[in-house]
Amino acid sequence: MGATAGPVWGRAEQQDFRSRVRGTLLGAAVGDALGAPVDGLDLDAIQEAHGAEGVVDLAPAHGRRGAVTHLTQLTLFTVDGLIRAQVRRDTGAWHPPTDLHRAYLRWAATQRDWGPDERRKEDGWLAREEWLYARRDPTRPLLLGLGDDRMGTLDAPKNPAADGPEAVARSAPFGLLVGWEPQLVVQLAVECAAQTHGHPTAYLSAGAYAVIVHALACGDDLDTAVQRALALLAARDGSPPVSDALQHALGAVRQGMPAPARVGELLAGGTAPRLLAAAVYCALVSEDVRHGLRLAVNHDGPSAAAGALTGGLLGALYGETALPPAWLAELEGRPTLLELADDFAMEMTQGPALHGPAGSSPGWLTRYPRG
Repeated sequence: MGATAGPVWGRAEQQDFRSRVRGTLLGAAVGDALGAPVDGLDLDAIQEAHGAEGVVDLAPAHGRRGAVTHLTQLTLFTVDGLIRAQVRRDTGAWHPPTDLHRAYLRWAATQRDWGPDERRKEDGWLAREEWLYARRDPTRPLLLGLGDDRMGTLDAPKNPAADGPEAVARSAPFGLLVGWEPQLVVQLAVECAAQTHGHPTAYLSAGAYAVIVHALACGDDLDTAVQRALALLAARDGSPPVSDALQHALGAVRQGMPAPARVGELLAGGTAPRLLAAAVYCALVSEDVRHGLRLAVNHDGPSAAAGALTGGLLGALYGETALPPAWLAELEGRPTLLELADDFAMEMTQGPALHGPAGSSPGWLTRYPRG
């Protein structure tokens, strides 16, 4: 397992890949930010506060417009962990779930500490971003799952009853491992989801979402990507609720004009498979990114998670230039998101030029320590 390297990556391919990486991370963050002000509200309350059309633009949350939640924070640390895994491979140690767990523990520290600890050089640059030290309503399974150093595994998962969407929402970056085989992308996303969400429907939804993003990043259309996820899920125990939810989403596309009631029906209950289905539906029926994200956040369900999942899909499908520029201009943490996206794209396409047995860039190892 590893990144694709060498002559496979021509200039045009690198530029397309970087656009999809940026699109995925920025799209998920924009969807998160659009839904954050109304997260947890029902449709009536949303319309009462924002008008008959609901939320149509960024609104204040957490003291500012464009604020993101813990979902975006964790997605950033997923990317950080994936880069660190590639760098640490030079040492002969190769177990990406461990590197992701360490990254998630660095996120957990941001929820406890007042600010970055400059003495911890092994943390790398992302953990020193002060804006990430804001507690944005992290859920109980996240805090419990990452509350100690024990890593949840598929044999002994953390929070075995947790079936919420938080692990799915941080899993888009796994799909950007375009040099990996799809089944390995699913496996890594599943193993890392079990570190906080041990219910099979939660971690299998994370695997399904990751492999849908993977297919989109490789140039497939969304319907083909969903079919690939369904095929890979079929061989896994406990997958029927996830597969059924995805099939329901595909069927809903043919049931008339998109409406909040249909989105609300798809995500009723707020479980991981339901959120995944709603996001797939919103992306499939969207006229453009703006329309898809508005549809994803105006309903009787978890708006931030639905927006984040939908944004990740649309960003992977269309790339960064399809995202609404006015929303990007106000997005919290955009410089960090862009910097991390470009680092990830560079690592995946040109990693051997940055580090390896023959020599490594000191600056890169400072940013992404092997320790």
